[in-house]
Amino acid sequence: MKRRVAVFGCKQTTAFMIDALREHIEIHVVVTIAQDLAAKNEVADYVDLTSFLAERGIPAYVAKSYGLKDAVDRETIRSLKIDVAFVIGWQRLIPPEILAEFSIGAFGMHGSADGLPRGRGRSPMNWALIEGRDRFETNLFRYDAGIDSGAVADTVVFSILPSDTAETLHFKNALAMKRLILRNLDALIDGSASLEAQRDDVPTFYPKREPGDSIIDWRNDIAEIDRFIRAVAPPFNGAFSFVDGKKVTIDRAAIFELDGVDFGHSDAVPGTIVEIFPNGKWLVRASGGLLIVHESRSESTLHVGARCVSPPDAIREFPTNERGGHDLP
Repeated sequence: MKRRVAVFGCKQTTAFMIDALREHIEIHVVVTIAQDLAAKNEVADYVDLTSFLAERGIPAYVAKSYGLKDAVDRETIRSLKIDVAFVIGWQRLIPPEILAEFSIGAFGMHGSADGLPRGRGRSPMNWALIEGRDRFETNLFRYDAGIDSGAVADTVVFSILPSDTAETLHFKNALAMKRLILRNLDALIDGSASLEAQRDDVPTFYPKREPGDSIIDWRNDIAEIDRFIRAVAPPFNGAFSFVDGKKVTIDRAAIFELDGVDFGHSDAVPGTIVEIFPNGKWLVRASGGLLIVHESRSESTLHVGARCVSPPDAIREFPTNERGGHDLP
């Protein structure tokens, strides 16, 4: 029996997975959103898939609402008579009444540095970098009405290296997703996939990160700041601070020198720009050493002696709960 397959997504990862899937199965429709709705919902790494899909002859349905709560969305998806849905690059829950329309189910991915059910919620790869984790699990699971709570079909584990950024982790995660779907594809399509409930543990949740949460806290140690910059690097909005009252965004940086060799900057206050090289790269003092800023965007001209300042009251705290994880705000 031929199954009707849909993909839900609106990101670069979605396009990557569509090209991987279409080599093996027919995709009957892709449910996506338009650019204005993506901007309203601050979707990182969004891509308008309409021309991409048209070039491949794949029908698209552009949803009216990202949460699929619009009556038109519900009726349209119901009329598509979908058997299996792959949810890739869609940062919203699929409403239960839509899940009930799929004869086999909807399958998507969620990763966690701790392993589900710990680390459910938002931005788990960003949090893994911020927290200095060294491994990450990508899980293929069947959607249910909860938050990342469905039964797991398969898992791929990969390492997080000191050189990784949000971008490279997304690439690793995309490869993990591709491997998970392709090696389970036949069983997912015919409904015979073996699913295992998540382990019996108290769930923890990561909260949503807003663009304003990418402000650098110069009170932190250099290693924490380095991880933070890597965690919110493009395709996210980049870490930022203020110099002379103007915003400066750091897209790529690295630890240049830890305290040990004295280049004459050890007395500088953390956040101070201590050198600017002829090619425009610059050194900034941090607690514990120097950071070199390879790529940055500034609303004003930077100069030696200027200080990067991030007001403490602009830094949102993310307190941990009694289980050592985060709670949704």
